[in-house]
Amino acid sequence: MTITRGRTRTVRAAILMGVSVVAVALSGAGAAADPAAESTEQQLADIIYQGRDVAWGTDGGLGGTGSACTSGSGAGSGNGSGDCLGGSGSSSGSSGGYSSDPGAIGPASTAFLPAFGYGLLNPDAGAPGTNDWGCKPTAEHPRPVVLLHGTWMNAYNGYAYMGQPIKDAGYCTFTFNYGRSNMVEGGGLGSFLPGVMGTGYIQDSAKQTAAFVDRVLAATGSDEVDIIAHSQGGSMANWYTKYEGGAAKVKNLVTFGATHHGTSLDGIGALGRMVNNLGIDVLGPIEIFVGHAGIQQTVGSDFVKTLNANGDTVPGVDYTVVGTRYDEVTNPYELTFLDQGPGSTVNNVVLQEGCEQDISDHLTMMYSPRALSIALRALDPVQNPQLTCAFNPWLIGGGGSL
Repeated sequence: MTITRGRTRTVRAAILMGVSVVAVALSGAGAAADPAAESTEQQLADIIYQGRDVAWGTDGGLGGTGSACTSGSGAGSGNGSGDCLGGSGSSSGSSGGYSSDPGAIGPASTAFLPAFGYGLLNPDAGAPGTNDWGCKPTAEHPRPVVLLHGTWMNAYNGYAYMGQPIKDAGYCTFTFNYGRSNMVEGGGLGSFLPGVMGTGYIQDSAKQTAAFVDRVLAATGSDEVDIIAHSQGGSMANWYTKYEGGAAKVKNLVTFGATHHGTSLDGIGALGRMVNNLGIDVLGPIEIFVGHAGIQQTVGSDFVKTLNANGDTVPGVDYTVVGTRYDEVTNPYELTFLDQGPGSTVNNVVLQEGCEQDISDHLTMMYSPRALSIALRALDPVQNPQLTCAFNPWLIGGGGSL
């Protein structure tokens, strides 16, 4: 038993070190370079549709051939890119996973890095200000707010900064851990770390979100919720409104760095898909490390195709979509923005417009005072008309202070 526990600690320590190195490398690369010049609308369209043509085939059919969607038990992978649950051109492991409520509230944090580390080691910690199940919305703020974390994050480190200020502004706030998956369920390498979540199939996570929203509505007596979501949480919430009955239950959807149109992952995802659809399975082995959800969010995946098949938005939902020029994960950052459809409103916001000193990257934007002010304005523009402008650096966040 002692040897087993020792080996487990060693494996987890090695993985934790690897995750830290990757986080530093990714964020460091984004900080060292100037933000890319903003693409024109046509350039953005070219990026999106070229990626889709590669993945789907120029004849309108799905590209690639091969075996069924799931093969093996977390280690196997197939080349198939048919209409399967993963639908990414490759899939490893099986469907599964679960969601959970956080436990005791963790400490408030103004900086991403310490919050991320705390969340890894305390997977069931709750974000400050959240999950008071006795909270009742007021006439001024009649809708509870559901907070959705991103890939490889959790309820705590996703909202250790924003949770309490939103609560203090007069809202009932709720969050949970979705997409908890092990290696067999396709959770990837991150599943060895207790605090890594949001790795399972996004469709499964959307069903988990549907159940959680229903619980929030029942507890608060409300008819609708507002959702604030980061990264995968945004595209997953988008799927929820389109395919899991969420359109009638969501008024405001506020997303930060959301993968609404996928991501090239600095070109790695797009290149991998091109190679994959030539018959050489490279996405399968990558999926073993990053999990199902990571591959689903690449440009041209079947998930992204289906997500936007009938337009970017649904009637009745008002969207505030925030991107940062220094985003190294949802990349190019313009892919996060939405086109307004009938019966909805869309406000696409570049975080740096009017505040160049905010150099938040994908992760630290959830620890940006400006991002918080954008969220509060989206929830109640009358009470929160002004946006904050403050320095917020890459990787660390919190004004550079730990």
